[in-house]
Amino acid sequence: MVKRLILVAGNIGSGKTSLTERIGERLGWHTAYESVVDNPYLPDFYANMREWAFHLQVYFLGHRAQQHLDMYHDPRSAIIDRSIYEDAFIFARALYSMGNINERDYGTYRKVFDLITATLPHPSLLIYLKCPVDTLIKRIQSRGRDIESSISRDYLALLESYYDDWTSNFDLCPILTIRTDDLDFVHEPRHLNTVVKKIKEKLAGREEIVF
Repeated sequence: MVKRLILVAGNIGSGKTSLTERIGERLGWHTAYESVVDNPYLPDFYANMREWAFHLQVYFLGHRAQQHLDMYHDPRSAIIDRSIYEDAFIFARALYSMGNINERDYGTYRKVFDLITATLPHPSLLIYLKCPVDTLIKRIQSRGRDIESSISRDYLALLESYYDDWTSNFDLCPILTIRTDDLDFVHEPRHLNTVVKKIKEKLAGREEIVF
């Protein structure tokens, strides 16, 4: 089989982890996820975002670059929950716009990001999960994670606008955009079947499909 490297991108609560898990199980692909439990900076970041935002983003940059390379060099096809590109174009940008990363640190971060990503192998496909902000809020509230309790509608809307900017200019690989507000690929096998079918079509070189 042809080796594939798939990236799953999307706002908080859009379904990235659930889709990554189920696509990995269905297609026998290696899966990789965001470093949360073993992240040494997250507790400090949530206690004082302005003090620790730059440190956290540098940690994520190294973590995701290594993850990207590991999954690329693994002989199995792989699917990754969140991409290194989102760190810069979505989350670091948001932290900078909110004043949690100053201009000097943001400029330094972007230079290092550009140097690292220039050497990374391109992915085979970017799956972009798109979902209305009101639905994201309901999902975040229903899963009840303490770490997400302070996430506001305005913040999610800001991230959503950055995702739109980023995906409209992303050209490293094809993009498959999937609306997830009416999809339940966790409990509805037919929904997962639809997603798998669209992924295979896109990888086979069909035209981009938004559904």
